[in-house]
Amino acid sequence: MTKQNVVPAEAVAAITAAAAVASSSPLYPYPPPRSFQKKYLSQLDFAGGRIGTWVESMKASSPTHTKAVGAIGAPVDEQSAAWIMRHPSALTKFEQIMSASKGKQIVMFLDYDGTLSPIVEDPDSAFMTDAMRAAVRNVARYFPTAIVTGRCLEKVIDFVGLTELYYAGSHGMDIKGPAKPRHTKAKAKSVLFQPAREFLPMIDGVGPSSQLLSINPRQLPSLLTSSTFPQVYKTLLERTKSTAGAKVENNKFCVSVHFRCVDEKSWGALIEQVRSVMKEYPKLRLTQGRKVLEIRPTIKWDKGKALEFLLESLGFADCKDVMPVYIGDDRTDEDAFKVLRDRGQGLGILVSKFPKETNATYSLQEPTEVKDFLVRLVEWKRPTMKARSKV
Repeated sequence: MTKQNVVPAEAVAAITAAAAVASSSPLYPYPPPRSFQKKYLSQLDFAGGRIGTWVESMKASSPTHTKAVGAIGAPVDEQSAAWIMRHPSALTKFEQIMSASKGKQIVMFLDYDGTLSPIVEDPDSAFMTDAMRAAVRNVARYFPTAIVTGRCLEKVIDFVGLTELYYAGSHGMDIKGPAKPRHTKAKAKSVLFQPAREFLPMIDGVGPSSQLLSINPRQLPSLLTSSTFPQVYKTLLERTKSTAGAKVENNKFCVSVHFRCVDEKSWGALIEQVRSVMKEYPKLRLTQGRKVLEIRPTIKWDKGKALEFLLESLGFADCKDVMPVYIGDDRTDEDAFKVLRDRGQGLGILVSKFPKETNATYSLQEPTEVKDFLVRLVEWKRPTMKARSKV
């Protein structure tokens, strides 16, 4: 199977043709092309990168900067039109998407911030609307549904308030399923991605610089949570308090430093403060998302791995008749989009008002469009279920 954008080739022939036209355009996508990103902006972990490079990358990850969009050299409307041809609206192409799902089990994966709730200045006030909650609840009646987020598990469960969902907090490092799952295959496993308690005595008192190379990756999140992250969180609170608007959030298996309310002129100083803390923790890495810097374990685990873990737990790991659908807005969601692209199965939907490079197939502009897509998905499925019940 070819590793094209994830939906079967026959289902996206029209889009492929449109993409070919768009690709021939001299217009650069936003952010800059891969060659530019590879040289200056890609994989900006703590192990490298100058302050100026970090700041430029921070600007690129916050597409509300109209200057950044216009600086590419092409008129914004032309650039957006070319991007939309490559990543058409999931609402406009809804029937095509449903046609590609015929005979397959749809499994829904949803990011939280910027997808189910709007991006707001105070991360603690990122509440989803009642209409969105109803849409997610209805989707979960017909399809296995998971929330995959950088937020800590307890906080996102409190925000969403639906016990029938699967939740993957801390970028998938803390996964929990519903007590009574509705949609699983016979070979499904219990969904609880946490290390056994028997390992806790082994890791008590582990300091930030300890070298625990023999620890299993599934033990490492608890190891870091038990001692390292509270230290990092408190240190970051102290170190960044001089930067107006900076907010440090403890997300259990990672720590987030939000710069949504920080003046752009202070971004360089904030990076310096965060990097000064990171020097003390060689087993942690620094990444970034949408208006946020994140301190995470140096393990090969991300939202893409969480998606694969959940599919396996649900019994769909090696199934040909499954169609995962992942909707997200952030750079961290690209790991999940890439997994779907590489599998040649399912599709990614990027939530963005601005053109930017992505592994997603389709796009939606904002959370209200996400809600509309979920509502249409339920309306499409409901008649099918009623017809089956009459047989």
